[in-house]
Amino acid sequence: MTPTAIAQAITTIAEAEQRFQLQRTQNPDFFHEWHSDRPAISDADRNALITLHDRYLYQRTNGQLLEQTVTLLLVSPLLAIAGFYDPPFTIRAEESITIELNDSEETLHGRIDVLVLCQHLWVIIVESKKTALSVWTALPQAIAYLMANPEPNHAPRFGVITNGDDIVFVKIDGGRYGLSRVFSPFVASQELADVLHVLRNLSSQY
Repeated sequence: MTPTAIAQAITTIAEAEQRFQLQRTQNPDFFHEWHSDRPAISDADRNALITLHDRYLYQRTNGQLLEQTVTLLLVSPLLAIAGFYDPPFTIRAEESITIELNDSEETLHGRIDVLVLCQHLWVIIVESKKTALSVWTALPQAIAYLMANPEPNHAPRFGVITNGDDIVFVKIDGGRYGLSRVFSPFVASQELADVLHVLRNLSSQY
């Protein structure tokens, strides 16, 4: 049977919840990683974030940005500043994944935009969209990709969805998932510092 593309098979949040038997929780204790333990940011990191923000605004104010440009211009530099390009982490781009659904004969296929690993463990996945789309259009795919983690017993699972203007973190643990607030780099440079705090909280677990 020919695999079905995840982007075609799962287009809404409701479909992702139903297929993977997930329920969203808004309990602040469930996804505490995005709003607690704020590591210090060095002056060098703050300067790097200012440069990143200025570059993004310059490119963004000249028009809409495509998905690949968002990844190149915003996601990649953020991961580098957060330390995900350094040991013990490794980066894979356009990582191919397959999901076999237990309740049917359907096989889903997709490619993760950016996958961060620590040895064989998935640390975080990133799903990007072009700026013309709402950030929430990335959520159904991100949930599906997180559920494709080959180490299902290694919980929790984390993801980042972004269209460049907005950034949201996702956490899945057991049959529940939670979301961070929307961080908006297009609105204020401080938002990138807040995103860096979250990324460093996640990396500290490894």
